[in-house]
Amino acid sequence: MKFNILIVDDEKNIREGLGASLEMDGYKIFLAENGKKGLDAVNREDIDLVITDLKMPELSGEELLKKITSANPNIPVIILTGHGSIETAVTAMRNGAFDFLTKPVNLDRLSLLVKRALSNRQLVLKHRELEDEVERLSKRQKFSAIIGKSAQMRKVLEVVEQVADTKASVLITGESGVGKELIADAIHNLSSRKNQRFIKVHCAALSENLLESELFGHEKGSFTGAIARKRGRFELADKGTIFLDEIGEINQSVQIKILRVLQEKKFERVGGEETLEVDVRILSATNKDLKNEIGKGTFREDLFYRLNVVNIHVPPLRERKEDISLLSAAFLNEFARDNGKKIDGIDPKAYRALYNYDWPGNIRELRNCIESSVVMCRGNIITLNDMPPSVAAGRDDEYIRISPGMSLEEAEKEIIRMTLIHAKGNKTKTAEILGIGRKTLHRKIKEFNLEGEKNTE
Repeated sequence: MKFNILIVDDEKNIREGLGASLEMDGYKIFLAENGKKGLDAVNREDIDLVITDLKMPELSGEELLKKITSANPNIPVIILTGHGSIETAVTAMRNGAFDFLTKPVNLDRLSLLVKRALSNRQLVLKHRELEDEVERLSKRQKFSAIIGKSAQMRKVLEVVEQVADTKASVLITGESGVGKELIADAIHNLSSRKNQRFIKVHCAALSENLLESELFGHEKGSFTGAIARKRGRFELADKGTIFLDEIGEINQSVQIKILRVLQEKKFERVGGEETLEVDVRILSATNKDLKNEIGKGTFREDLFYRLNVVNIHVPPLRERKEDISLLSAAFLNEFARDNGKKIDGIDPKAYRALYNYDWPGNIRELRNCIESSVVMCRGNIITLNDMPPSVAAGRDDEYIRISPGMSLEEAEKEIIRMTLIHAKGNKTKTAEILGIGRKTLHRKIKEFNLEGEKNTE
């Protein structure tokens, strides 16, 4: 990424000299001779950083700073000042300036300060890109609640679209926290039954006796406490869809009644004699291996095959880590909004921790992690210190993770990035480990925008 830097100073030699120096560092430079022309440039061009003098005609640096931070708070501003105006520069920092430099400007100090300012700017821009990508995916794929661009999730969503508007029973499998209920929501919402009832039953949350009554209803007086007739979930879902979550937890007697609904579309309420007929599509989900449960005799084989007309397996988050950045961006926006905070992104070390963690609790755990990080964040960027200790504790230099679905270019970037970290930024050692020349390494570092990865000679 090539950043655009605006230099505003009424002294021609200073603005042109600073511009020439920063141009040698690879930045695109814009020059303005006073605050008014500087403000015009900010409004006209895509400026990433402003370096401005304080004392200028027409519009002072202080006024320019106020206008920039008011309209574009994510553009960092570095103040230039003479030794006699340091107090004014400190006041400017209180008003939103990123930092200040005294004249005559130390060019090495300027170069480091610019890199530091733009590293924050890069985080902001990266977060915006992720926000835009989440929005584009939501508009393109018909199910905005499911976020993912990995090859594994694309395959899952293709199956969802294919089976949604059919009558087939669907068994959704996957570990706890992967988002099986969201898949069920998408199937129902894309089906011709979307305007009918969608009834959800979390089977593990109900006792055996209560589950049967919840699913099939009961007649008055059929058991102690049955003071009136109650319609069951299957009856309520007539013409619509029922979702049986954690189907592997139900007992044999309830399994038989569900099998009958699947085969004959009929059942009786608990304690009732009247046979009811319903038209219900059944979606179910489990984090258990039902074939293993069949072998143990706890789950009926005939029910399994009736439920498993189509199987959709949702992969765990550790197998689709390309989705972490999009999911994190979506959760960050949600929780920042809910908590009234302005958070512009996640810093690289915190991102690496997210990628290196194995997420045994899957998306549910990632969501909780981002919520906690937002609450604990004291600035506008989430850092490693804001994250839960269990996630932040993992080292980021122990291995290189190449996930299925990554492009060759993405894999090459990750290999170079992690090798730089392993070599503590030593480019000579990095080039030796990778078996490439130093010139090739320098070119790749620039191409992949890895200048900030602890790079040293």
